[in-house]
Amino acid sequence: MTEEPKGPAATEGPGPPASGTERRRPDRTLPAVLAAIAVLVIVALAVVFTRGDPEPLDAATPAGVVQRYAAAVIDGDETAASAYLTAAARNKCGAGQRSGADRLRVTLVDTTERADSADVKVLITVFEGGGPFGSSEYQVRDVFDLARTGDKWLIDNAPWQLTVCTNPAVKR
Repeated sequence: MTEEPKGPAATEGPGPPASGTERRRPDRTLPAVLAAIAVLVIVALAVVFTRGDPEPLDAATPAGVVQRYAAAVIDGDETAASAYLTAAARNKCGAGQRSGADRLRVTLVDTTERADSADVKVLITVFEGGGPFGSSEYQVRDVFDLARTGDKWLIDNAPWQLTVCTNPAVKR
């Protein structure tokens, strides 16, 4: 009978190898997770910085008219904005009615369209600077009232934050 070798070199199973020539494989999980996170961050930044302006809505719809009007007001182009107003709306303003429109963001909430009128509900976000804790903002839900004039929609009443006054009799 042959005798089996005894001792640590003879045992097989878990544990370090008997000879010192074999190495353990490094764990590649952490570098893979970090690489995946880095790729996600780069993709997110690319999406944020290449987003640009929202797609323009159809100019023949009430929401499209409100979108173009609000963009003109925020850009300070009162002439372009007044083209989207009814004659009554152009003359329906008071002195000092509008605040800093450049600190506004307008988001479409809902549109109700009827035969000769439409309501476009919006969420207006106002950004305020300063204060003890830095800049702040608040949101207001409001409605644009539109009237169909011929084959196009015109704004008959706008939220006060987005009112344009083209009436020369009213001094600012």
